[in-house]
Amino acid sequence: MNAAAESTFVADPYAAVGEVVIDCQVNKIFYGDFLAVRDSLVPIEKHKITGFIGPSGCGKSTVLRSLNRMNDLIQVFRFEGSVMYHGQDVYGPKVDPVLVRRYIGMVFQQPNPFSMSIYDNVAFGLRLNRFKGDLDERVQKALQRAALWNEVKDKLKNSGLSLSGGQQQRLCIARAIATEPDVLLMDEPCSALDPIATRQVEELMLDLKKNYTLALVTHNMQQATRVADTTAFFSVDISHGGRTGYLVEMGPTAQIFEAPREQLTKDYISGQFS
Repeated sequence: MNAAAESTFVADPYAAVGEVVIDCQVNKIFYGDFLAVRDSLVPIEKHKITGFIGPSGCGKSTVLRSLNRMNDLIQVFRFEGSVMYHGQDVYGPKVDPVLVRRYIGMVFQQPNPFSMSIYDNVAFGLRLNRFKGDLDERVQKALQRAALWNEVKDKLKNSGLSLSGGQQQRLCIARAIATEPDVLLMDEPCSALDPIATRQVEELMLDLKKNYTLALVTHNMQQATRVADTTAFFSVDISHGGRTGYLVEMGPTAQIFEAPREQLTKDYISGQFS
C-alpha cells in the first residue's frame, strides 16, 4: 500500500467530459493543522451523477461538502483552491455561502426530517427564502419528483418523523429540491437504509439527473456501478506518517471498474484493501 500511495499519476478528469457545472480544484484542505486532502481536481458534469468512492478517511465527504461550503460550519476548516460554479468561485470574498447552498443543495447520510409536518418539511426552505409563488403546488411538485407524493398525499399534516427510514430520506430529498437547486450533493444517502429503500433512492437518483446535476459519496461500490456516470476514486497517502486524502483516478464508471489505469484503483476495486 505504501508503494502504491506514492504514485503521482492521476488520470485526466477532463477526458471526454461534457458541460462542467462545478470545477473543483483542491490544492489543500486543512482541519486546523491537519492536512485532510491535497491535489484533487474534480469536475462535476451537468445532468450526470458523479460518484466518489474510496476507503474511510480518504476525504471524499470532505471534498463533497466543500462544493457548497458546508464545511465552513466547522471552525477549524480551511480550503485552499477554487470551486468554480458556472464560472464563479464560490469561495470568493463577496460570495454568501447561504446563497451557494440555495443552488447547490445537500442530502445527508442519516435522514434528518424536522419535527414538523410532512408539508412543512418540504415548505421549510421555500419559506426561508420567502418564496412568493404557489406553495401548495411547489410542495406537491417536490414530493412527486422525490417519488413520495402518492404515499403521503393524504397525510401531509402528519409528522415527517412518522415515516419509514426510506420515506424520510425521500422527504429530505423533496425538501432539498423544493427550492429548485441546480446541483444536489448526496453524502452516503443510503447507508442507513434497507435494500428495498436503497433501491428506491437509487431509482430516484437516476430520475433526478434529468433535471439536476448530482454528486454522490458512497461506500457501496456496487451502488456506484449502478447509478454513477463518472466515478472519482480517492485514497489515503500514508507515506509520510499522516493520513491525507487525494484523488487517484477519475473517469467514466465503466472504465474505472473494468479497466482502471492506476494499480491502486485496481487493488481497491478488487477488495485488496478497504
